[in-house]
Amino acid sequence: MIVGVGTDMIEIQRVSSAYSNPAFRKKYFTILEQECIGESSSKAAGNFAVKEAVAKVFGTGFLGFSPIDIEVLRDEKGKPYVNLYHGAKEIAENLDVAKIEVSISNTKEFAIAYAIGESLK
Repeated sequence: MIVGVGTDMIEIQRVSSAYSNPAFRKKYFTILEQECIGESSSKAAGNFAVKEAVAKVFGTGFLGFSPIDIEVLRDEKGKPYVNLYHGAKEIAENLDVAKIEVSISNTKEFAIAYAIGESLK
């Protein structure tokens, strides 16, 4: 059963400017995310858009948790997936969200992400 759906679109250039700041990276991206993103502005923007989309799945925005509580990684085929920690994990459990599927699309100027939260019930 679908519990929530979220989407977000962000300008890649906007994230690129912020991502060059080490304090921004530390606040919004886990160390593993930073390693996977490298210096790719489009990947950083895609990950940030996923975090926003997941917050919309919860219907809370970032109330009760931080963006770093949502870790966006990619599997061996490049498909994005999320790991939830701390407040985001607690909210997901309270909403009975057992699985979150995500998708990222990039154009030259924008990163767009979709997230679907599912319950096993």
